[in-house]
Amino acid sequence: MSEATPAPTDDEAPYRVRVAELPEHERPRERLAHLGPGALTTAELLAIVLRTGSAREDVLAVASRLLAEHDGLRGIAGSDLPTLSSIHGLGPAKASTIAAVFELGRRAALEGEMLRPRVTGPDDIARLMQSSMEVLQQEEVRLLVLDTKHHVLAQPTLYRGSINASPARVAEVFREAVRRNAFAIALAHNHPSGDPAPSSDDVAFTAAVVEAGELLDVRVLDHLVFGHGRYVSMRERQLGFE
Repeated sequence: MSEATPAPTDDEAPYRVRVAELPEHERPRERLAHLGPGALTTAELLAIVLRTGSAREDVLAVASRLLAEHDGLRGIAGSDLPTLSSIHGLGPAKASTIAAVFELGRRAALEGEMLRPRVTGPDDIARLMQSSMEVLQQEEVRLLVLDTKHHVLAQPTLYRGSINASPARVAEVFREAVRRNAFAIALAHNHPSGDPAPSSDDVAFTAAVVEAGELLDVRVLDHLVFGHGRYVSMRERQLGFE
């Protein structure tokens, strides 16, 4: 019977160069200052956001592991704060920083559209909401509150969890619209499974919202369902809008 190979001692363990030990021109922050952010890898940019690593990993190793374990930036963007905080090398402070960076990017994209974007159809709704919603790991229902010219007044998240057509859920849809004296609204929610096909509950909920909107004189423009890289306009398919 052959003897088991002994585990390497600390003296025999492979040596890993830490960021602080790299030549100055190879460190992420210095590379960014000299070459600009476009020259850096995704792991290097994330390492700059994280600033420090852990006792057993330098910051580049933490960043690379985070990207690998979450299938890239989209996976990280879709992770909630408790999940990020529980990852070794992060904790609540770094998790909050990551969440803030993604939210700033989302808001910058919205500002790039217009300060008050206008919604004329499902493509406009998708442009405003798809990038942030299709990466979510749990179902969320969000709302666009619109004025008489269909400019966006607000974009609240209504709730998290599966859709149903209870009176309380329908009332939540119109609370912000009534407060702002809105002319119209548009709804959106995501399917974490990746399949945007509306369910029977989605159709029933949409029909209840459309009916309530008629009573309140608030037009329901559309209800979009987002999957991974795809969406369905329920108005275009006449689901809940008959």
